[in-house]
Amino acid sequence: MSLEDKIDKDNLPAHVAIIMDGNGRWAKAKGLPRTAGHSEGVEVVKKITTEATRLGLKYLTLYTFSTENWNRPAAEVETLMGLILDHLEEEIFMRNNVRFRVIGQMERLPETVRTRLQACIERTAQNTRMTLVIALSYSSRWELVETAKTLVRQAREGKLQPEDITETSFIQAMQTSFMPDPDLLIRTGGELRISNFLLWQCAYSEFYFCGTYWPDFNEECLQRAIIDYQSRQRRYGKTGEQVESTTKQEKSESV
Repeated sequence: MSLEDKIDKDNLPAHVAIIMDGNGRWAKAKGLPRTAGHSEGVEVVKKITTEATRLGLKYLTLYTFSTENWNRPAAEVETLMGLILDHLEEEIFMRNNVRFRVIGQMERLPETVRTRLQACIERTAQNTRMTLVIALSYSSRWELVETAKTLVRQAREGKLQPEDITETSFIQAMQTSFMPDPDLLIRTGGELRISNFLLWQCAYSEFYFCGTYWPDFNEECLQRAIIDYQSRQRRYGKTGEQVESTTKQEKSESV
């Protein structure tokens, strides 16, 4: 039995988010400049996006560049921006029916990058097979602060009463409101933290940490993460017995 044969196609995570970590350490281990790790990492993005689409995932979110990453050496930031431009191949999205979206502070990006990203977003807007979301100049704390500002403005304009603010209205005001919460969060590179990424959205996500550096992450690595996800029971605060009872009832009703 192949690794893919172990995947239950009826129990796929609808949304997988990935913290792509380890580019720099991968390059250092090979005696290469950090930029070489980023270049290799971009190639992996293509492979994993293609694999996620093939498997049937509906959303794939990749943590590409955080707001904190602006503090890195200017040459490295410039290289990263160049890689985004060089590898944003719209034809791949069109051929695979993939919609492209960006979350983050796009206004901080160079104009050439913003223009290219916006063009790709618009061209792929009607694609339906999968949505690839790139978190670029993004941090979750920034998103939460911006959401609070939006709600305050709505209240000042008389469109919203403070007592009417609920989880639903809060989510609707977030930049990520167009996508469901991640079912599975993967972090490569061996670190055991989520680094200011989708803090609100990952409240009930399943976490999968692996020591593989992102440039070495491949299709089988993604499959193993999904298989591990499918071995877990997602309880959302309920007991295991409650979840099992609900699952049995849903199966009997679907027969």
